[in-house]
Amino acid sequence: MDLSTQYLGLKLRTPLVVSASPLSEEIDTIKQMEDNGASAVVLYSLFEEQLRQDTRELVQSLEHGTFSNPEALTYFPEPEQFNLGPEEYLEHIAKAKSAVKIPVIASVNGSSVGGWTQYAKAIQQAGADALELNIYYIPTDLELTSAQVEQNYLDILKAVKSKVSIPVAVKLSPFFTNFANMAKRLDVAGADGLVLFNRFYQPDIDLDALEIKPNILLSTPMAMRVPLRWIALLFGKLDASLAATSGIHRASDVLKMLMAGADVTMLCSTLLRHSVRQIAVIERDLVAWMEEHDYTSVTQLKGSLSQKNCAEPSAFERAQYMRAITQFPLARP
Repeated sequence: MDLSTQYLGLKLRTPLVVSASPLSEEIDTIKQMEDNGASAVVLYSLFEEQLRQDTRELVQSLEHGTFSNPEALTYFPEPEQFNLGPEEYLEHIAKAKSAVKIPVIASVNGSSVGGWTQYAKAIQQAGADALELNIYYIPTDLELTSAQVEQNYLDILKAVKSKVSIPVAVKLSPFFTNFANMAKRLDVAGADGLVLFNRFYQPDIDLDALEIKPNILLSTPMAMRVPLRWIALLFGKLDASLAATSGIHRASDVLKMLMAGADVTMLCSTLLRHSVRQIAVIERDLVAWMEEHDYTSVTQLKGSLSQKNCAEPSAFERAQYMRAITQFPLARP
């Protein structure tokens, strides 16, 4: 059984990649990921604020962002314990590279163009095999146009690409006027991969305390529907690799994403729930399904049910809307 795949120009043993999360804080856990079958690991994110602000501004920024950014809640320690310098992140990359044989992908979380993008070169020098740009951005300025928002993404990518020679993936949300066009523009601008999709964590209101509070919910398999659709639509139309993230919990989820056209599937919530041992469970179930259905490689699966290759291409577009709602079973009085 050949489970190998290509992602960002890297040959991976399987399409099972660990996405950015607090799980990669400890080198021993990264080793366990490799031992349980992870083909690559994306390290937890280094934040733009860590690279460009002094301590007081940093604390204010983190407190402001915790209502919308999951990693701000799960990774950052208390302000008095926080070490401003990014040197530890570079050391962590080097230690991870020494500890495991699988590719180590660094992650930088930012939303604007600035001097912080030069840090990408230091990440490359530390030994990272690739870099994931997690552009986590919620525009709230009433005067900011959609064209300006899109250009910001392209400017960040170009600034980083000008500093490194390692592959660069862009992790982004689906909330663009025309996501297909945005994907194409990022591809043309040099993105080696697109990671679909970032999940925006929404705040909640505490009715007892009468205050805004963070509300962190791990994904469920339902969350995979949006990336599945867009990966199926984009397959065969871009040079960039396609990584599926959000809602991938079981081997069946991996299979669906591969058939849609994903090069890799990224795991997070299922590992937070069940530990990194779940990687081995998913691989076992993946192999069992492939053997039962006479598949001998991931290559056979990849894109087989994308819009390009499926029998009914309109299934991924509006044409299916009326059929879907008319077939929904209604409750009877």
